Amino acid sequence: MKRFRILLVYCFIALLPLSAQAIESQVTTLDNGLKIITLEDKKSPVVTFQIWYRFGAIDENSGTGGLTHLMEHMMFKGTSKYPKGEFSRVVAKAGGTENAFTSKEYTAYFEKFASDRIGLSLTLESDRMKNLLLDSKEFDLELNVVKEERRSSTDDDPSSVVFEELYASAFKVHPYRSPIIGWMTELNSLKHEDLVEHYKKYYVPSNAIIVVVGDFDTASLVAEIKKTFGIIPAGKPYKRRILTEPEQLGEKRIKINKLAQLPFITIGYHVPNLKHPDYYALEVLQNILSAGKSSRLYQELVYKKRIALYAGGYYNGVKLSPGLFIFYGGLQPEKTTQEFEEALYGQIKQLADNLITDEELQKAKNQLEASFIFEQDSIFYQAMKIGMLETINANHKTYLEHFIPNIRTVTKEDIKRVAQTYFIPKNRTVAILVPENNKNKEAAPHAK
Repeated sequence: MKRFRILLVYCFIALLPLSAQAIESQVTTLDNGLKIITLEDKKSPVVTFQIWYRFGAIDENSGTGGLTHLMEHMMFKGTSKYPKGEFSRVVAKAGGTENAFTSKEYTAYFEKFASDRIGLSLTLESDRMKNLLLDSKEFDLELNVVKEERRSSTDDDPSSVVFEELYASAFKVHPYRSPIIGWMTELNSLKHEDLVEHYKKYYVPSNAIIVVVGDFDTASLVAEIKKTFGIIPAGKPYKRRILTEPEQLGEKRIKINKLAQLPFITIGYHVPNLKHPDYYALEVLQNILSAGKSSRLYQELVYKKRIALYAGGYYNGVKLSPGLFIFYGGLQPEKTTQEFEEALYGQIKQLADNLITDEELQKAKNQLEASFIFEQDSIFYQAMKIGMLETINANHKTYLEHFIPNIRTVTKEDIKRVAQTYFIPKNRTVAILVPENNKNKEAAPHAK
């Protein structure tokens, strides 16, 4: 059934015109600077409300890493009108769902309701934008929760440590080098007054974007948003400082000694973001190399040579600044990271030296287009894409209308060219997990 559905989508893609399809969203900006983006989608009687704040981990001052993520936790600690725990209880009682997330570039909060209950989102989110209770005892409690989250999700997970160290080494100027959750030494130094200042500075209408997608009437909804959010003072507009990472002048290599069973390796190459013409070729290239078990990396490293238990690649160009194209692999017992690197670089050399086949190119394009179309089935992911794009200063209409046409223009020569341009030794950072075991760790202090 799944294959049949995909086949239908591929047939539909083939019939799509090359011209861009208009995105019928409406953009309104209130007098206090709050930006509102609405997109009516009446396929079902539901609506998602999302509020995006244009700051993330990259906006933190040195020494306060993790504060943005901690603030996300604190946003559920209550106001005078809705005390601690009441926000989630009210949403659940109305049959809705809610959550939040923090990234390098933004922090977002969302609810999903039956369309006749969207007013709850307006009431709840406008209240905590201006009336949040930042109790010092709650700050201490939640800070300990975040520290434990760091221990369990990063410090005790060897592969997460390797990824964290990769970014810390690959970037020496740009704040992409810092983890979203913060370094433990930074978390230990955070103060309650840091949190209060953070809330007052960033949680203001002039730094926020509301995105609503689903079954509603735009004119009526925007009028209600004006009533609830329009009365909140604008706050001082935050002007983001965007740093440019210097060109990397040579390969960087690091080794991480950590309790683990098997070696793990990750390799990052500096690549441009969506604002660069090569973005679309890199999207296609990622698919060729690492999309599923039929991809080149899986077939070569896992299936044929059996060097790795798993292997893949990852590229996200929907970012404020240029980032990394990452390759990774968990090794088979008795295999070495050198064997993995040689096999990976061999695959890259093939792409840089030879043109891919017409069939391989078309398959990659079909998969990207199908994925893009499937995302439109979800009002949540439609809103997510709009919010992500707008918080990094990318016009969502332009991107969404031209994504498929731009993917279709990618050629075999483009794939070869970007492989030659970016996947070169001086542009890469290699991070390798060197496994330790308890026996070696206990014996180490007594070694002579």
